[in-house]
Amino acid sequence: MKVITIIQPWATLIAIGEKHFETRSWPTKHRGPIAIHAGKKIDREACEQKEIKATLEAHGYTIDNLPTGAIVATGTISECYKTRQYGMSDFVELTSDSGIKSIDGPEFVFGDYSTGRFAWEITGVDQLREPIPAKGQQGLWNWAAGDTSQ
Repeated sequence: MKVITIIQPWATLIAIGEKHFETRSWPTKHRGPIAIHAGKKIDREACEQKEIKATLEAHGYTIDNLPTGAIVATGTISECYKTRQYGMSDFVELTSDSGIKSIDGPEFVFGDYSTGRFAWEITGVDQLREPIPAKGQQGLWNWAAGDTSQ
C-alpha cells in the first residue's frame, strides 16, 4: 500500500475526518488506496492555533497525546488539484482535469493553499483503532500492512 508521511497535527486532522486535502508543493499521479503515517515531528505552533486546537480537542486530542511514528488511518487519493488563492482572502480555487472545486472554512486553515501548490483530495478515510508503529519516509512510499519493521 502507498503511504504518505505527514507531520502532526495534520495527520490526525485527516484521520479524524476533519481535513480532506493534503497540500504539497508537488503533484501526485497516484489515485487509489493510501495510508496516512504520522511522522515523529509535531508542529507545536500549529497545535496552538485556535481552529486546530478546538478541532483536535473536540475529538479528544491535545498536543500531548497525538500519535507519532505510526500509521493512523487509511483512505483513497481521489484527485490532485492545483491551487489558486485569490489575494489575501480565504477563497481558494482547486482545478484538475476532472473539474473545479473551492474550499473555505476550517479546511482553509488545515493546509497551505498558496497559489501553485497542490491539494491531494483524500476520501473514504478510516481511522485505525490503534496506530501501527512504522518508520516514515519522504515522498510516497510502500508499506505492507502489518509490517512494523520499517
